Amino acid sequence: MSDIAIRVEGLGKQYRIGGKQEKYKTLRDSIADAFSAPFRRAGQLLKGQAYGAAGLSETIWALKDVSFEVKHGEVLGIIGRNGAGKSTLLKILSQITEPTEGYVDVYGRVGALLEVGTGFHPELTGRENVYLNGAILGMSRAEIDRKFDEIVDFSGVEKFIDTPVKHYSSGMGLRLGFAVAAHLEPEILVVDEVLAVGDAEFQKKCIGKMAETSESGRTVVFVSHNMVSILNLCNNVILLDKGSIEKTGYSKDIIDYYLSSAQIDKTGNSVALAQRTDRKGDASFKFTHIKIMDKNHDTTNDILSGESLTFHISYSASEKLMGQPLRITIRIHNMEDQPIFAVDNAFTGQNFFITAEQDTLLCKIPSLPLLSGQYSVHLWAQVGNEVADSISQTTLFTVHSSDYFGTGQFPNPSRHGFVFVNHLWEY
Repeated sequence: MSDIAIRVEGLGKQYRIGGKQEKYKTLRDSIADAFSAPFRRAGQLLKGQAYGAAGLSETIWALKDVSFEVKHGEVLGIIGRNGAGKSTLLKILSQITEPTEGYVDVYGRVGALLEVGTGFHPELTGRENVYLNGAILGMSRAEIDRKFDEIVDFSGVEKFIDTPVKHYSSGMGLRLGFAVAAHLEPEILVVDEVLAVGDAEFQKKCIGKMAETSESGRTVVFVSHNMVSILNLCNNVILLDKGSIEKTGYSKDIIDYYLSSAQIDKTGNSVALAQRTDRKGDASFKFTHIKIMDKNHDTTNDILSGESLTFHISYSASEKLMGQPLRITIRIHNMEDQPIFAVDNAFTGQNFFITAEQDTLLCKIPSLPLLSGQYSVHLWAQVGNEVADSISQTTLFTVHSSDYFGTGQFPNPSRHGFVFVNHLWEY
């Protein structure tokens, strides 16, 4: 038996965009069009136009020449900027839409978590919607009966399970929808950016459920903009760009490449951080670039424990903000997305003011107190009394072990936490 779960070969998907929508025609309109058609055709030929050229519309390729294989039991991540073709690829894998060219071979039952809560009816209760949604997703009634208590417990809405869904908050509906979908048991699970539902506690449960699914030996194809989730869950990653595969390989390698290439284009200009849309603020103030430099002033994403590093943070500001006080926070998270520490100019009592439309701030940490591991950098800005910009996972960096205390003793991150603390003992 082959160990291939999904085989994609020469896949392409073309969409027609633009083009004028034709209005509904009456019988009289149709007869008039038939009578005038020969005259319109003659007029277009005299102008050198092909007949019907005016009705043509533009086409785009959402995917082009995509080929890859996924083995049984593999967890594959798919990343890329907005519009790269990620969701289109998952819709084809889930047999929601057909490819324009190429083919997909899928060996096993497919379950898709593409849009949480699809099919929920607002007039039905949560209980009734569990059965309805489960049936839509391909679960039998006996399967839903068996898992019903587990689904409701996972969702956390048991108190309201017999209340019509129209009275649920949007978060409650999303939680119940994910709980149903998460309890599918297909051989192949296709997931599109649905782990960001609910509060932080529920998101942690979602990540745990995904990890449980992957550990059970089922094949998972996972699309997300959350690099921490991708790194934690996926063995291999495909990077899509403009509908084609730009790079594929081990998760850390591809994520490092994506984050570094996303921050600087081929001419050395910062681009992607400024273009990201998953941020707060009205765009009058925006973080545009971040880089990390080591003690030798070299740009890097690899730092030794105890060594110095400097964050270079660039931003843009509109003219109306000139002279306004500026507060910047850099927050460091671990791979479970838990905040480890933060640095802030307000903590040190340093007052900054916006004096230019483009500027850069430096923040130096003389001795990095982190144990070995991988960490993400989150940025937050306040201008005046308003939150001006907030953006997560601007970059990742890796900390490597060093003899921090100079004794040859190395703390274990799994037992001793995440940070070094200088200390003295007396006896």
